[in-house]
Amino acid sequence: MARPTARLTVLSGPSGVGKGTVVAEVRRRHPEVWVSVSMTTRRPRPGEVDGEHYHFVEDEHFDWMVANGELLEWAEFAGNRYGTPVAPVREQLAAGAPALLEIELQGARQVRGRAPEAQLVFLAPPSWAELVSRLAGRGSEPPEVQNRRLAIAQAELDAAGEFDAVVVNDDVARAAEELVGLLTAPPPDLRPEDSAPE
Repeated sequence: MARPTARLTVLSGPSGVGKGTVVAEVRRRHPEVWVSVSMTTRRPRPGEVDGEHYHFVEDEHFDWMVANGELLEWAEFAGNRYGTPVAPVREQLAAGAPALLEIELQGARQVRGRAPEAQLVFLAPPSWAELVSRLAGRGSEPPEVQNRRLAIAQAELDAAGEFDAVVVNDDVARAAEELVGLLTAPPPDLRPEDSAPE
């Protein structure tokens, strides 16, 4: 029985690199690409739509999802929890269509553990100076908060070697197209050059 060519692709990278912007561009250019919607225990922000930006749930429901293995990955940030419901991802892949997750490094590592066949893509900034500029431009945070954020970003950048592919976000449209190319490429064990008899 032939294996489906659909593949789970995880996009991760340091804070401030533009993951959300690149995924939004993918959706705009390729509405057929399915992007997982994360679940969170935090309250909706103004303009956020339940089921579109996040699935907003109570702590008790999130606890139940964790206890019953219903999350592919989950993590806690700033006192709120975020996770990827596993059922919609499985349904998408079973239908033979690629699935895209946009998550943080901690979640990407969990996916690697639970779904080793997943393709992990690291979104990198054009340069460290550019990332510093983006992070510094996020608001008037105290220097110690900025320094902590930069230290985390450096640690996240150092993890690029754990990923299957690296996409540099030097141009949002180009990065989006490169990501779609990775999404739609057949898994390595199904590529013609790998199918020759031994």
